Amino acid sequence: MNKNKDTIFSAPIEKLGDFTFDENVAEVFPDMIQRSIPGYSNIITAIGMLAARFVRSGTNVYDLGCSRGAATLSARRNINAEGVKIIAIDNSPPMAERCRQHIQAYQSHIPVEILCDDIRHADIENASMVILNFTLQFLPPQDRAGLLQKIYAGLNPGGILVLSEKFRFEDQTVDQLLIDLHHEFKRANGYSELEISQKRTALENVMRIDSIACHKQRLQEIGFAHTELWFRCFNFGSIVAIKSE
Repeated sequence: MNKNKDTIFSAPIEKLGDFTFDENVAEVFPDMIQRSIPGYSNIITAIGMLAARFVRSGTNVYDLGCSRGAATLSARRNINAEGVKIIAIDNSPPMAERCRQHIQAYQSHIPVEILCDDIRHADIENASMVILNFTLQFLPPQDRAGLLQKIYAGLNPGGILVLSEKFRFEDQTVDQLLIDLHHEFKRANGYSELEISQKRTALENVMRIDSIACHKQRLQEIGFAHTELWFRCFNFGSIVAIKSE
């Protein structure tokens, strides 16, 4: 069996704890994410396209919750500006280490600083782009506005925030439909009913999701003049928020 295939929840787990981004998850993360998040590859590709458009010379790019560095690498490959630095941050040591290995495997004139730290402690400054790719949903709800305010303050005029998340929906019929479709997506990608059930239970206490309306309202209240959902598949999607020039 391929050691990089996600089989973490394939056998019954007697005492199912909270989901953590530990060594086991880091090892199989690319397989897990591709089989679990519809549209993930499209979002990663588009992050590179947005980087080409928004990143300015002499500025910083932040990838907050960088995991193994997929978004960082996509941005780095597409940045045309000079004097740019990427700061990639993740609080999981196994993830940060794998991100470091992946970055080192691809030559580029754009330096990447990889930090193993809590993104809530990050100093955001002189930023033309900030990426939160399925990261905010793992922060305690009471800490989300504070982080976004810090990002807004550190973004230069014309800078962009890319915020990808899993969403909940106020209409219970629609919400349940999209949950069911997501589970169908996972079944089609080879996950068993046991795997789907155990992972959902493990995530219950650590991933608390917001509605699209909640995200957009929070971003607008913080000061972002331009916010819109640019991608969605089932109950996953991505929002762009642009700071006025």
